[in-house]
Amino acid sequence: MSAHTIYDCASLGSLIRYFDGTARPPDRFRKKLSAWESRNGTGRLVKKEPPRERPTYTSPACFTLHEGDFGGDGIIVVSVRRTWSVESDLRFEIVERPAIGMVRVLQDLGDSPELLHLARNREVGKRWLANNQYSRAYLEEVSADEVGADLIEGRTAA
Repeated sequence: MSAHTIYDCASLGSLIRYFDGTARPPDRFRKKLSAWESRNGTGRLVKKEPPRERPTYTSPACFTLHEGDFGGDGIIVVSVRRTWSVESDLRFEIVERPAIGMVRVLQDLGDSPELLHLARNREVGKRWLANNQYSRAYLEEVSADEVGADLIEGRTAA
């Protein structure tokens, strides 16, 4: 799939794989491996931003994938996120979509909501939100209608 298809079809909370089609280099080639890993990986879709038009520049639509958190003892020191333009030359694949009954913890910032957490159910989502105070955060349940629309429109995980 193209980046544009991911932007149009994937729902927040989906697990997305991105890749460039090249073979993984051997571990002994550290620089080549590092460059390959920057163009091949997976992440959870946490934000979609519409195109922007300003007097001095124009930017295409983009989406952000959360690749992981690093830290210790329950404290996150670094959160790794990558933002891809819909014009990216990489290929993308939807690995997993949120299941019916899961709950997204979202926050309104700017033009579009951002996924803060994907919970198993509403109770877990409420508990997470109580322990992690965010302004303008709210819960949104993944509905059967949303999952059904994905199936009908052919947007099932590849």
